[in-house]
Amino acid sequence: MATAADSKPVSVEAKPAGSATATLSVFSNGPYTPKPITVKTSSRCFNSSPSPPPKPLFVVFPDNQGKYNVILFFPGTSVSNTSYSKLFDHLASHGYIVVSPQLYNLMPPKGNKEVDAAAEVINWLPKGLQSHLPENVVADLNYSALMGHSRGGLTAFALAQGYATNPPLGLKFSALVGVDPVAGIPYFHSELDPPILDYESFNFSIPVTVIGTGLGGLAKCVVPCAPEKENHQQFFNRCTSSDRAHFDATYYGHMDVLDDYPPDFKSLAISKCMCTNGTLPRQPMRQCVGGIAVAFLKAYFDSEGDDFKTVLADPSVAPITLGQVEFIPAPSS
Repeated sequence: MATAADSKPVSVEAKPAGSATATLSVFSNGPYTPKPITVKTSSRCFNSSPSPPPKPLFVVFPDNQGKYNVILFFPGTSVSNTSYSKLFDHLASHGYIVVSPQLYNLMPPKGNKEVDAAAEVINWLPKGLQSHLPENVVADLNYSALMGHSRGGLTAFALAQGYATNPPLGLKFSALVGVDPVAGIPYFHSELDPPILDYESFNFSIPVTVIGTGLGGLAKCVVPCAPEKENHQQFFNRCTSSDRAHFDATYYGHMDVLDDYPPDFKSLAISKCMCTNGTLPRQPMRQCVGGIAVAFLKAYFDSEGDDFKTVLADPSVAPITLGQVEFIPAPSS
């Protein structure tokens, strides 16, 4: 099982409905200026002690002096990490360092190999990440979050569930965010061994937020990108030992969290052609996903739960329609 850090004590029982009348600040850009960098496996560092990562990284951090928690984000199937730049900007603007590894370039490896590759990156973070940041920007790994979209969501859940064995996971995580996670489709090499949904209940207890899409289960090509029996609801249902929240973006599709126009042709084609997309602008979807993640992490990392309670009680404060909102606290020990 993956090592999980304790989250700070917090109560996120929902406030009475109708307690908010305007969109929350977490759904708008935050007070920090995001700065992106690309870290290659042979990159030079800001300081004089280079420590290249085992996989290329896209890192977005607040370009302001301070100490910031880290979000490790895993992209969807064959999608480049830079395709989420607008979402990462949103997260960094609220005071988080986002680290997104590119675990493969084109064809994904079998699921367990991808999880092990992710573990290599994670185990590098304590010794290597700081050397690629400015001296006045400090990565605080005491409270870190796993986050992923689609197949990347599967990777995030697999790490929390303890699938990483070569090497074992060496860093503690305190929270998990799944963005329309998909359990795996065999011909995309994405199923784990054993399949993650073979577990009736996951064995981790860190708090979890799952954000699904209403159109992810609709087929555009041969099969849906997020089939009903493999989708976000299945992950949420199995987080029985955790504080868990579930949101459903009713009118958005599986790829609508990506940038409007991802920078590489492969990711652009996947984004526009492979899955059923919504007809509404993507920016509000990205703001919603980023805002929910920020509110969730503020609640569990900083004991500032008001925004998260408000979204749970009154989803109309979000910039998009949320058709399903659930919160189930962890069982009392």
